[in-house]
Amino acid sequence: MRTIIFRTIAPYLTALMILFSIFVLLRGHNEPGGGFIGGLIAASALAIYGIACGVTSVRRAIRVHPMSLAAFGLLIATLAGLPSLFFKQTFMTTQFITLHAFGTEIDLMTPMLFDLGVYFVVVGAISSIALALEERESD
Repeated sequence: MRTIIFRTIAPYLTALMILFSIFVLLRGHNEPGGGFIGGLIAASALAIYGIACGVTSVRRAIRVHPMSLAAFGLLIATLAGLPSLFFKQTFMTTQFITLHAFGTEIDLMTPMLFDLGVYFVVVGAISSIALALEERESD
């Protein structure tokens, strides 16, 4: 299925899907979405890019091994629970801080950090599986 049309459109479709996955990730705590669904969308985008352009182009595009992304996400998700221990609360209790920048208030919360970790875990794990299957298929 490596037609010229598919190979031409795949990079644009991949970029659009990754942007949409980031949108879903960022709105996920207040509305439907979050790290898991956003990660699935991003992994699907990488799979489409891999089908169109080959596994080596995907590996070149992400620059790190997908399982390293999953490990990094697991670290971030675990670190999201640590601030609550500093305040002698139960693990994973929501903590937040409000930053004032350029006349705007920015609320940073630990659930967002947890969602980011889940996003990287899902992208890394699913991409690793998809790339392994695509490599096996091309042999």
